[in-house]
Amino acid sequence: MTGLDYDWEFLENGRTIVPISIGMVADDGRTYYAVNRLLASRSPRGWLLRRRIRKHAWLMENVVPNLPQPHGDWRLHMPKSWLFNYLDPAVKPIERIADEVAEFIRASGPDVQLWANYGAYDHVCLAQLWGPMIALPDGLPMFTHDIQQERSRLGIGWADLPEQESGEHDALADARHNQTVRRWLAERAQK
Repeated sequence: MTGLDYDWEFLENGRTIVPISIGMVADDGRTYYAVNRLLASRSPRGWLLRRRIRKHAWLMENVVPNLPQPHGDWRLHMPKSWLFNYLDPAVKPIERIADEVAEFIRASGPDVQLWANYGAYDHVCLAQLWGPMIALPDGLPMFTHDIQQERSRLGIGWADLPEQESGEHDALADARHNQTVRRWLAERAQK
C-alpha cells in the first residue's frame, strides 16, 4: 500500500464546490501543488468567483494569503484587484490540473490509498476534475480514506493529534501535515 495525502482549498456554498488550490504528497516524497486558473480568468465566471471569494471573510483571511504571492519588485506592479500572483507557474487551467493529478496518483502505483482530513469535500473536488464520479480515470481510487474517521476508529481524541506547526490552509502544507498525522495514527494502530 502506498499512501497519498492531499488537501483542497475550495469555495463552496452548500450546492457547488469550486476548487481553489490542491496540494498532494506521496509516500515516495513527490509533491504536487496547483491553483485553479479560473480564479484569474477575465471571463464573467472568473470575475464572479473572485467577487464571491472577496465577500467570504474566512477565505480572505485564511486561504488567499497562502496562495502564490508576488515577490520583489513585482509586488509594486501587481494590480490591487488581484487576489494572488496570477502569473505564478502553479496557476494552471483545471484541465491541466486534472491531467497532472491523474498522472501523480498513477505514479504511486496500483495499490495507492488516498488520504485527506475531513475528506468528503476533498474527494468531491477530486472526482469532479473529470466530471461525474463514473468518469474517474482508470487507476484512480473511487474513495478517500479519512483521517478523522481513522482517529475515531482508534479511540484517539481530536486534541491528541499532532498539531500543525505552520501553513494551515495552504493546500500543500495541509497535505504534508495530513501525511504526518496519517503516519502517526498508523503507528498507534500497530500498538
